[in-house]
Amino acid sequence: MSNKTQTQKKLSFDQYAGKYDAWFMENENLLRSEVALVAKVMEDCGRALSVGSGSGLFESFLKKDYDIAVAEGLEPSESMAEIAEKRGMRVTIGTAEEGDMGTETYDTILFNGTPSYISDLQAAFEKAWYGLKKGGKIVVIDVPKEGSFAMLYNLAKTVGTWDDELFRGIKPPSVYPIEFVKDANWRTTGEKVEELKQAGFGHFEYAQTLTRHPLYANDSFEEPQEGYEKGDYVAIRATK
Repeated sequence: MSNKTQTQKKLSFDQYAGKYDAWFMENENLLRSEVALVAKVMEDCGRALSVGSGSGLFESFLKKDYDIAVAEGLEPSESMAEIAEKRGMRVTIGTAEEGDMGTETYDTILFNGTPSYISDLQAAFEKAWYGLKKGGKIVVIDVPKEGSFAMLYNLAKTVGTWDDELFRGIKPPSVYPIEFVKDANWRTTGEKVEELKQAGFGHFEYAQTLTRHPLYANDSFEEPQEGYEKGDYVAIRATK
Protein backbone atom coordinates (compact mmCIF):
# COMPACT_ATOMS: atom_id res chain seq x y z
CA MET A 1 0.00 0.00 0.00
CA SER A 2 1.24 3.48 -0.83
CA ASN A 3 2.72 5.94 1.65
CA LYS A 4 -0.19 8.25 0.77
CA THR A 5 -2.71 5.64 1.94
CA GLN A 6 -0.77 5.06 5.16
CA THR A 7 -0.75 8.83 5.78
CA GLN A 8 -4.51 8.99 5.22
CA LYS A 9 -5.05 6.28 7.85
CA LYS A 10 -2.85 8.14 10.34
CA LEU A 11 -4.75 11.37 9.68
CA SER A 12 -8.09 9.64 10.28
CA PHE A 13 -6.99 8.49 13.73
CA ASP A 14 -5.41 11.88 14.47
CA GLN A 15 -8.60 13.70 13.50
CA TYR A 16 -11.08 11.32 15.14
CA ALA A 17 -9.15 10.11 18.20
CA GLY A 18 -11.92 11.09 20.61
CA LYS A 19 -14.56 9.48 18.39
CA TYR A 20 -12.76 6.13 18.71
CA ASP A 21 -13.00 6.07 22.52
CA ALA A 22 -16.55 7.44 22.48
CA TRP A 23 -17.77 4.56 20.31
CA PHE A 24 -16.34 1.95 22.69
CA MET A 25 -17.82 3.70 25.72
CA GLU A 26 -21.23 3.70 24.00
CA ASN A 27 -20.84 -0.06 23.49
CA GLU A 28 -19.85 -1.00 27.04
CA ASN A 29 -20.75 -4.70 26.93
CA LEU A 30 -18.96 -5.14 23.61
CA LEU A 31 -15.91 -3.37 25.05
CA ARG A 32 -15.94 -5.48 28.21
CA SER A 33 -16.25 -8.66 26.13
CA GLU A 34 -13.28 -7.68 23.97
CA VAL A 35 -11.17 -6.67 26.97
CA ALA A 36 -11.92 -10.05 28.59
CA LEU A 37 -10.65 -11.78 25.46
CA VAL A 38 -7.44 -9.74 25.50
CA ALA A 39 -6.98 -10.51 29.19
CA LYS A 40 -7.41 -14.24 28.57
CA VAL A 41 -4.53 -14.37 26.08
CA MET A 42 -2.32 -11.85 27.90
CA GLU A 43 -2.06 -13.66 31.24
CA ASP A 44 1.55 -13.79 32.50
CA CYS A 45 2.59 -11.56 29.59
CA GLY A 46 5.76 -10.27 31.25
CA ARG A 47 7.23 -7.19 29.61
CA ALA A 48 4.74 -6.37 26.84
CA LEU A 49 4.58 -3.98 23.90
CA SER A 50 1.26 -2.94 22.36
CA VAL A 51 1.65 -2.27 18.63
CA GLY A 52 -0.91 0.26 17.48
CA SER A 53 -1.71 1.04 21.10
CA GLY A 54 -4.06 3.83 20.06
CA SER A 55 -5.51 5.75 22.99
CA GLY A 56 -4.46 3.09 25.50
CA LEU A 57 -8.12 2.38 26.26
CA PHE A 58 -7.78 -1.41 26.32
CA GLU A 59 -4.51 -1.26 28.22
CA SER A 60 -6.12 0.90 30.91
CA PHE A 61 -8.95 -1.63 31.37
CA LEU A 62 -6.49 -4.53 31.42
CA LYS A 63 -4.65 -2.88 34.29
CA LYS A 64 -7.74 -1.75 36.21
CA ASP A 65 -9.90 -4.87 35.85
CA TYR A 66 -7.34 -7.68 35.44
CA ASP A 67 -4.07 -6.32 36.90
CA ILE A 68 -2.34 -6.98 33.57
CA ALA A 69 0.27 -4.32 32.79
CA VAL A 70 0.97 -3.37 29.18
CA ALA A 71 2.91 -0.19 29.78
CA GLU A 72 4.68 0.35 26.44
CA GLY A 73 3.15 1.23 23.10
CA LEU A 74 4.02 1.88 19.47
CA GLU A 75 1.54 4.15 17.69
CA PRO A 76 1.66 6.24 14.48
CA SER A 77 -1.04 8.72 15.53
CA GLU A 78 0.29 11.48 17.77
CA SER A 79 -3.21 12.39 18.93
CA MET A 80 -3.89 8.82 20.01
CA ALA A 81 -0.48 8.51 21.66
CA GLU A 82 -1.08 11.68 23.68
CA ILE A 83 -4.26 10.18 25.15
CA ALA A 84 -2.47 6.89 25.92
CA GLU A 85 0.34 8.70 27.72
CA LYS A 86 -2.21 10.51 29.89
CA ARG A 87 -3.41 7.02 30.84
CA GLY A 88 0.08 6.09 31.98
CA MET A 89 1.62 4.42 28.94
CA ARG A 90 5.03 5.12 27.42
CA VAL A 91 4.41 5.47 23.69
CA THR A 92 6.87 5.64 20.80
CA ILE A 93 5.61 7.27 17.62
CA GLY A 94 6.03 4.96 14.64
CA THR A 95 4.37 2.44 12.35
CA ALA A 96 4.24 -1.30 12.88
CA GLU A 97 6.37 -1.85 9.79
CA GLU A 98 9.11 0.67 10.61
CA GLY A 99 8.81 1.48 14.33
CA ASP A 100 11.22 0.30 17.01
CA MET A 101 10.30 -3.03 18.64
CA GLY A 102 13.81 -3.64 19.92
CA THR A 103 15.84 -6.82 19.59
CA GLU A 104 14.89 -9.73 21.87
CA THR A 105 13.40 -7.12 24.22
CA TYR A 106 9.84 -8.25 24.98
CA ASP A 107 8.14 -11.31 26.43
CA THR A 108 4.90 -10.48 24.60
CA ILE A 109 4.03 -8.26 21.65
CA LEU A 110 0.34 -7.44 21.27
CA PHE A 111 -1.49 -6.44 18.08
CA ASN A 112 -5.00 -5.70 19.35
CA GLY A 113 -7.45 -4.46 16.71
CA THR A 114 -4.56 -3.22 14.59
CA PRO A 115 -3.87 -5.81 11.84
CA SER A 116 -6.67 -4.37 9.68
CA TYR A 117 -4.90 -0.97 9.72
CA ILE A 118 -1.38 -2.26 8.99
CA SER A 119 -0.47 -2.11 5.31
CA ASP A 120 2.37 -4.67 5.28
CA LEU A 121 1.38 -7.13 7.99
CA GLN A 122 4.14 -9.56 7.04
CA ALA A 123 6.79 -6.90 7.68
CA ALA A 124 5.18 -6.04 11.03
CA PHE A 125 5.17 -9.69 12.14
CA GLU A 126 8.81 -10.08 11.13
CA LYS A 127 9.77 -7.03 13.23
CA ALA A 128 7.83 -8.51 16.14
CA TRP A 129 9.72 -11.80 15.78
CA TYR A 130 13.02 -9.96 16.22
CA GLY A 131 11.62 -7.87 19.05
CA LEU A 132 10.62 -10.92 21.11
CA LYS A 133 12.82 -12.91 23.41
CA LYS A 134 13.28 -16.60 22.61
CA GLY A 135 10.06 -18.34 23.60
CA GLY A 136 8.18 -15.02 23.58
CA LYS A 137 4.58 -14.70 22.46
CA ILE A 138 2.91 -12.69 19.73
CA VAL A 139 -0.79 -11.99 20.31
CA VAL A 140 -2.84 -10.95 17.27
CA ILE A 141 -6.46 -9.95 17.87
CA ASP A 142 -8.86 -8.51 15.33
CA VAL A 143 -12.18 -8.69 13.53
CA PRO A 144 -11.85 -11.64 11.10
CA LYS A 145 -12.87 -10.99 7.50
CA GLU A 146 -15.03 -14.11 7.46
CA GLY A 147 -17.14 -12.89 10.40
CA SER A 148 -20.44 -11.00 10.49
CA PHE A 149 -18.97 -7.70 11.68
CA ALA A 150 -16.41 -7.56 8.86
CA MET A 151 -19.07 -8.42 6.28
CA LEU A 152 -21.24 -5.59 7.62
CA TYR A 153 -18.28 -3.20 7.69
CA ASN A 154 -17.20 -4.11 4.16
CA LEU A 155 -20.73 -3.42 2.93
CA ALA A 156 -20.66 0.00 4.63
CA LYS A 157 -17.22 0.63 3.15
CA THR A 158 -18.52 -0.24 -0.33
CA VAL A 159 -21.52 2.11 -0.18
CA GLY A 160 -19.55 4.74 1.78
CA THR A 161 -22.08 5.38 4.53
CA TRP A 162 -24.18 3.80 7.26
CA ASP A 163 -27.16 5.88 6.10
CA ASP A 164 -28.37 3.46 3.46
CA GLU A 165 -31.57 1.43 3.22
CA LEU A 166 -29.43 -1.72 3.09
CA PHE A 167 -28.72 -1.34 6.83
CA ARG A 168 -32.29 -0.82 8.01
CA GLY A 169 -33.02 -3.30 10.80
CA ILE A 170 -29.59 -4.93 10.78
CA LYS A 171 -27.01 -2.35 11.86
CA PRO A 172 -26.24 -1.95 15.60
CA PRO A 173 -27.72 1.08 17.40
CA SER A 174 -24.24 2.64 17.66
CA VAL A 175 -22.16 1.80 14.60
CA TYR A 176 -18.37 1.86 14.27
CA PRO A 177 -17.38 5.30 12.88
CA ILE A 178 -17.42 5.22 9.08
CA GLU A 179 -14.06 7.05 8.99
CA PHE A 180 -12.38 4.00 10.54
CA VAL A 181 -14.42 1.54 8.47
CA LYS A 182 -13.20 3.16 5.25
CA ASP A 183 -9.55 2.86 6.30
CA ALA A 184 -9.63 -0.81 7.31
CA ASN A 185 -8.54 -3.90 5.39
CA TRP A 186 -9.85 -6.93 7.27
CA ARG A 187 -8.05 -10.22 6.79
CA THR A 188 -9.23 -13.76 7.44
CA THR A 189 -7.92 -15.73 10.40
CA GLY A 190 -6.25 -18.09 7.94
CA GLU A 191 -4.42 -15.24 6.20
CA LYS A 192 -3.05 -13.94 9.49
CA VAL A 193 -1.95 -17.42 10.59
CA GLU A 194 -0.14 -17.96 7.31
CA GLU A 195 1.72 -14.67 7.62
CA LEU A 196 2.67 -15.50 11.21
CA LYS A 197 4.05 -18.86 10.05
CA GLN A 198 6.07 -17.14 7.33
CA ALA A 199 7.53 -14.82 9.97
CA GLY A 200 8.74 -17.88 11.93
CA PHE A 201 6.06 -18.31 14.60
CA GLY A 202 4.59 -21.63 15.73
CA HIS A 203 2.50 -23.35 18.44
CA PHE A 204 -0.77 -21.58 17.67
CA GLU A 205 -3.58 -21.05 20.20
CA TYR A 206 -6.96 -19.41 19.59
CA ALA A 207 -9.74 -17.69 21.54
CA GLN A 208 -12.84 -15.78 20.48
CA THR A 209 -15.74 -13.59 21.58
CA LEU A 210 -18.70 -11.69 20.07
CA THR A 211 -20.51 -14.79 18.85
CA ARG A 212 -23.91 -13.09 18.45
CA HIS A 213 -25.06 -11.13 15.39
CA PRO A 214 -23.72 -7.53 15.36
CA LEU A 215 -27.21 -6.18 16.06
CA TYR A 216 -27.19 -7.94 19.45
CA ALA A 217 -23.46 -7.95 20.30
CA ASN A 218 -23.77 -5.18 22.89
CA ASP A 219 -26.83 -6.61 24.64
CA SER A 220 -24.80 -8.37 27.35
CA PHE A 221 -21.25 -9.24 28.39
CA GLU A 222 -19.79 -12.39 26.82
CA GLU A 223 -17.04 -14.56 28.29
CA PRO A 224 -14.27 -15.53 25.85
CA GLN A 225 -14.25 -19.03 24.40
CA GLU A 226 -11.60 -21.30 22.90
CA GLY A 227 -11.37 -21.52 19.11
CA TYR A 228 -11.94 -19.18 16.18
CA GLU A 229 -14.82 -20.63 14.14
CA LYS A 230 -17.73 -18.43 15.30
CA GLY A 231 -16.39 -15.31 17.01
CA ASP A 232 -16.37 -11.84 15.47
CA TYR A 233 -13.33 -10.94 17.57
CA VAL A 234 -10.60 -13.57 17.38
CA ALA A 235 -7.27 -13.88 19.19
CA ILE A 236 -4.31 -15.77 17.82
CA ARG A 237 -1.36 -16.46 20.13
CA ALA A 238 1.86 -17.92 18.75
CA THR A 239 5.38 -18.55 20.01
CA LYS A 240 8.80 -17.53 18.72
